[in-house]
Amino acid sequence: MNVQPKRILVTGGAGFLGSHLCETLVSKGHEVLCLDNYFTGRKQNIQHLVGERNFECIRHDIVQPIFLEVDEIYNLACPASPVHYQSNPVKTIKTSVMGAIHMLGLAKRVRAKVLQASTSEIYGDPAIHPQPESYFGNVNSTGVRSCYDEGKRCAETLFSDYHRQNGVDIRIARIFNTYGPKMKPDDGRVVSNFILQALRGEDLTIFGDGSQTRSFCFVEDMIRGLVSLMDSPGTAGGPVNLGNPEEISILALARLIIDATGSSSEIVHLDRLEDDPVRRMPDIGLAGKLLNWTPRTNMATGLQKTIDYFKSIE
Repeated sequence: MNVQPKRILVTGGAGFLGSHLCETLVSKGHEVLCLDNYFTGRKQNIQHLVGERNFECIRHDIVQPIFLEVDEIYNLACPASPVHYQSNPVKTIKTSVMGAIHMLGLAKRVRAKVLQASTSEIYGDPAIHPQPESYFGNVNSTGVRSCYDEGKRCAETLFSDYHRQNGVDIRIARIFNTYGPKMKPDDGRVVSNFILQALRGEDLTIFGDGSQTRSFCFVEDMIRGLVSLMDSPGTAGGPVNLGNPEEISILALARLIIDATGSSSEIVHLDRLEDDPVRRMPDIGLAGKLLNWTPRTNMATGLQKTIDYFKSIE
């Protein structure tokens, strides 16, 4: 069965997730417009696509409006690691809020479907475990992470209201920790930090005692989930968790990466970060029901692919 080619805009298309998404959509024969201001995105992530007839790259910041003709919009633009989103918190929240307004306005004008890349940070330091979409979260509105957490929460509100008030066809993906090739070496995320420290023979630094947990989804599985959500008949505008329902402590992750890299690195503990969640793991029952989606890549396989990538750029 042939897929009808669509004209698709990917904001943040030169970033970690965005570049993988652009690759997938181009391979499916869609005409892809990659939009990025390169605040955290990198040209080398999408350089190999530049010669493709169905790929175009536009340098633009979605804090400013843009006028295009498209069938679908994936709104992925926003720094996603604490190091980057805390470096310019006002810019971060403007990207989430004003960017959402501009993408929703575009979708309304041209009657495009639009998907918001939301986040597990919506749940803050959760009091419910695992976190279902019905949970409203436990978020500090004035902390150092609030620019990202509350920016994404406000974006979800905007998407929901544009859907209710204007009938815009929306999707909201609550993305949990994702890892894989093309992660930025300096992005401050725990998987990339640990791998680089291990490869360099440096101490692996853990903030706190390492008992805090996360769930990690390999990037190929996440992209498959995002595309499935966009292609789904509809979710009544509600959010859908996308992530790995397997929990691992940060200390166990550090030991796993030391073993996988054959490193002689030691583990050292630093002071716990402000508002760092104690536990984080998705309930993906809704994604399974609506999209027939579940992660396929186990941690050992995904980590090895990620380690091989970092070896290649080191």
